[in-house]
Amino acid sequence: MNLIDVRKRMNVKIMLLMLFVAFNFSAKAQWNFSTDYFKIHINNKGFITSMKNITVAPNREFSPADKPSPLMSVYDSKKNVYYKPIKAIYNKSNQSITLNYPNGSRAKILLLAKEKYFKLTLQSLSPRNGVDGVQWGTLHTNITNLFGEIIGVARDTSEVHNYAIGMLALDDNTLGGTSETVADAAPFQYVIHTPDAARFPLPNNLHEGQVFSLGGDGISDVAFYAHKEPYYRILYGNTAMVDNKGRISINYHSRDRTFKREVYYSLIPHMSANTPNHIEVQPLPGVDYIGSSVALWGSPDSTALMDVIQTVVLKEGLPYPTINGKWVKDPAAYVPDALTAGGLYDNVISYASRMGFKAISLYDQGFLKANRGNNGYLDGPNFEKKPLKLTSGNKSHKEFSEMAAKYGITIGRTPITNALAPGTKDASPIPSDSLCYQQKRVLMNNLSSTDTIIIVDDPKHLEEIGSWQGHVKSLNMVKIGKELIHYMGISDTKPYRLLKVKRGYWNTTPSSHKAKDDVLKLQVTINYGYDGVIPNMELQDKIAEHYADVCSINGLGYYDFDGQEFLFNNGHGYYSTKRFFRKMFERAAKNGIPHIRFTGATLSEGSWHYQSIWNVGGGKNLYDADTREWGSSTSQGKDLKDVTYSNYFPVGMGGNFPIKANSTVEQYEHIQAISVGVGSTYSMTLNQKDVESCPQKDAIFDVIRTWEDARAANAFPRLLKKQLEDPKKDWTLQKIDNNSWTLYQKINGAKTNPVVLKRAKGY
Repeated sequence: MNLIDVRKRMNVKIMLLMLFVAFNFSAKAQWNFSTDYFKIHINNKGFITSMKNITVAPNREFSPADKPSPLMSVYDSKKNVYYKPIKAIYNKSNQSITLNYPNGSRAKILLLAKEKYFKLTLQSLSPRNGVDGVQWGTLHTNITNLFGEIIGVARDTSEVHNYAIGMLALDDNTLGGTSETVADAAPFQYVIHTPDAARFPLPNNLHEGQVFSLGGDGISDVAFYAHKEPYYRILYGNTAMVDNKGRISINYHSRDRTFKREVYYSLIPHMSANTPNHIEVQPLPGVDYIGSSVALWGSPDSTALMDVIQTVVLKEGLPYPTINGKWVKDPAAYVPDALTAGGLYDNVISYASRMGFKAISLYDQGFLKANRGNNGYLDGPNFEKKPLKLTSGNKSHKEFSEMAAKYGITIGRTPITNALAPGTKDASPIPSDSLCYQQKRVLMNNLSSTDTIIIVDDPKHLEEIGSWQGHVKSLNMVKIGKELIHYMGISDTKPYRLLKVKRGYWNTTPSSHKAKDDVLKLQVTINYGYDGVIPNMELQDKIAEHYADVCSINGLGYYDFDGQEFLFNNGHGYYSTKRFFRKMFERAAKNGIPHIRFTGATLSEGSWHYQSIWNVGGGKNLYDADTREWGSSTSQGKDLKDVTYSNYFPVGMGGNFPIKANSTVEQYEHIQAISVGVGSTYSMTLNQKDVESCPQKDAIFDVIRTWEDARAANAFPRLLKKQLEDPKKDWTLQKIDNNSWTLYQKINGAKTNPVVLKRAKGY
């Protein structure tokens, strides 16, 4: 054999070896990752092609064969294009996956398999090549039961399968929803989805995933809720969505917020009364998608909240507000609140204490306006004002809060969130230079203090009226220097001038202004007592801190944030919401006060971790105790129950169930059984005159306290709760001792089927 033959044979062997290595790499370039409950498979293109429940044998597959899930997609908003990965390489030594994309970008993702969840973190992405957003997923499942559109979860709640798959954001700039979500707050609308096709089949004229507008005229928020059919699912986000087969998918995304951009935004864009407005979004230096992180998990649905989600929250340092030492998402920590009416407070603390309530909302005191001019003192620097009426002598907020604190009860008020009302420090008569604006233009002519001819360089979008929310004409204004100026419309031709000008609006001072000064079309709220301007992000931070100061100075510990959707108005959506509540909670902690309990006008991915309850609205719109249905006058009760229950959040019954002369014990046995069974809270309207007129008031207090003590003891098993939530059944609960109770079903008024309930370990 000559040397050439030897070399040929060696080259053949080397080529065969290289082919073997290449084939072997290709065959093995797919990876499995597992938690205690969940196993995923990622292929060499960066797609999740398998998601299995490993708590059962055989393992159940939840990844649809026709819809593999990209681990992470990247997004170019200027082109409105998503790029999905085309190649993946896993480095076991540093636990990272590198994804390549068709636009030339390469992302490095840290993937840590924890006991109960996977932690995914974007470490780098370069070159960016137009990428200004990243999207985790879309994660597709074959689950068709319940979808949590706020926190991102697909739930199969059946006893047969009992499994859930979800994600949670681990940083403030990672938000629920898709990268293309306008202004980072998903539209408020209906989608067609049946949670059970056998029980609730769709009519022939509807199909899964079909979108519909809300009801009403777009102004009355109660009228929004217009469909009692179980397959009309109202949406408060798009972190989870359904396809045309009813299968549930999940998305989280993160955005580069460092550059100037414009959005065309309305939270309710389908309605003519709420058509979008163009908003220049404030750049936020340092707020970028690098470092975006999510937890991906799968587990039995029945234990997902307390076992997995709570673990993620604690391990990853997410907000963890508590009440009575328990996480507010723990169903054993759900507790109603008192809602004052009638303006007399002699007995309201006693009432609340006897029922086991922990908070009193001073709802009849009206709106609390964000006014940094009072330095946090609601009743004057020496608490000299006494707005709370008692027969023994009126009290300041601080004095009344000290009275309530002796019973372990906190008091609260209803703010208009970040609305800066006329007459407050940052709005008028001297408006702040840190107000949010929709459009910025240049003044083209000098103005005296009386001139009404105001010429601007560009008319674009200045014809739009007020906020997107109702397009309130009275709030259509610009700011020049320290003056607010009302106007209506702009001329069609040059020189472009504002029409129907009113100088010195909101009692600001008409002043002279020079050509080239800024003309700012302000972002505003709505009317009906909510009138205000919106702060920019830095001023909004200060407003959040102000609310914490109000709590520490006046003894408050509860807020009902009406107008909570105004936090979206700056164009930063759920990020704005997270930032607002983080600032408030951090300032509260610095001031040495406990977690602030709050409800509000909405619930979003931005507020889910911070918000304790969602007692919006009330009465027969939410739960009608007489007809025993969720929303008898509108579908609001059904709709909001769908949202909260699907997102592992306490269902709200709103301001409801006032004790009056004809109130009976049996009514409140039913209310409490439903509340415990479904997992709901409510705000009980307490008017002292009405309560004292009720012959059964003491027995009602005792009944509610008995149920609340047993709930706080976590004494109700899951399967028993399913029976309690049936509105057709009647129950009565009797205390045995501090650690045990007997539950009876009442049939034709007779107590039957006794069940002894015991305090759970740790409660």
